[in-house]
Amino acid sequence: MDFSLPEWTHQIAQSTRDFARTHILPHVMEWDEAQTFPKELFKEMGNLGLMGVTIPEAYGGAGLTYIDYVTVIKEVASVCGSIGLSLAAHNSLCTGHINLFGSEEQKRKYLPLLASGQWLGAWGLTEPGTGSDAGNMQCTAVRDGSGWVLNGAKCWITHGRSGDVAVVIARTGEPRAKENSTAFIVERGTAGFAGGKKENKLGMRASETAEMIFDNCRIPDSQRMGPVGDGFHQAMKVLDGGRISIAALSLGIAQGAFEASVKYAGERHQFDKPIASFQGISFKLADMATEIAAAELLTMQAANLKDRGLPMTKEAAMAKYYASEVSVRVATEAVQIFGGYGYTKDFPVEKFYRDSKLCTIGEGTSEIQKIVIAREIRKGGR
Repeated sequence: MDFSLPEWTHQIAQSTRDFARTHILPHVMEWDEAQTFPKELFKEMGNLGLMGVTIPEAYGGAGLTYIDYVTVIKEVASVCGSIGLSLAAHNSLCTGHINLFGSEEQKRKYLPLLASGQWLGAWGLTEPGTGSDAGNMQCTAVRDGSGWVLNGAKCWITHGRSGDVAVVIARTGEPRAKENSTAFIVERGTAGFAGGKKENKLGMRASETAEMIFDNCRIPDSQRMGPVGDGFHQAMKVLDGGRISIAALSLGIAQGAFEASVKYAGERHQFDKPIASFQGISFKLADMATEIAAAELLTMQAANLKDRGLPMTKEAAMAKYYASEVSVRVATEAVQIFGGYGYTKDFPVEKFYRDSKLCTIGEGTSEIQKIVIAREIRKGGR
């Protein structure tokens, strides 16, 4: 495998890093404490090309690779996991779904708005009673003449209130039946579509997470994506790419916590020498660096397969599973290295610690990733 990255990827990393440190870093704790979702920031990121990283230039996107996209998410998340999460959800889920499965007319209508940052995207699969059990969803879409009527709720939706447009997977068949769901595009302002409760979260507090409510929401058939009954299949394909983005998000959080730990361990003195010189701390740093490097290789492998159009369900699940668990371990060790200071909001590792846990839950828990990996192993004999 060629581990070298093209020069433009390094340039993308540097420009994203500069943007994050200038426009995000000064506000990180302010947004976190107040649970402020800085929607205007995403328009600025759109001007930089970060809201449609992999979307073709013909639709207003940057036309970059998935490896470039992983690089962008990692750099943003190393400064703020919340902004990295929102950026990933917008790119991978809503925008990515329309790019993969939308009609030409749908792509030309929505992708330029999303890729420019003029509009923010949401994506709805999870429901109050069906998390991993998506085949039993209760949000329904029923044919009504030339259109559809949606009823039900989606929960844990990034940008559930603030998103300008949402991709929604609703049940169009019997519960647990094969091919029983269909994907629809629903614009904010459509009668019967409203944002619901905003969640008060442990971490990722500057990334809006809220319900989406559908109450006799009528949409024309032109808002349907792909064939009737193809929604779950589409969602699984979208989640393959989304899991790579959560691996990148995990990497960024881990990298941010690690860099803060290295700096602190070099500056903090005990017994007349920096704590980094003590084996107990130096071994922690060694383990952190090694696990981050391993997680990055898994993530880049999955991104490389996606760029080449090759199957990567197993690799994406591996990357998401391992990187998210590494993120939690690294952030935990970072707090330990900082000691009492790490338990306060005056130092950055406290927030990395809180943000990291979501990575093991969102877009499929660690347990679900193991199921996916084991299933793919049985299929391919590897």
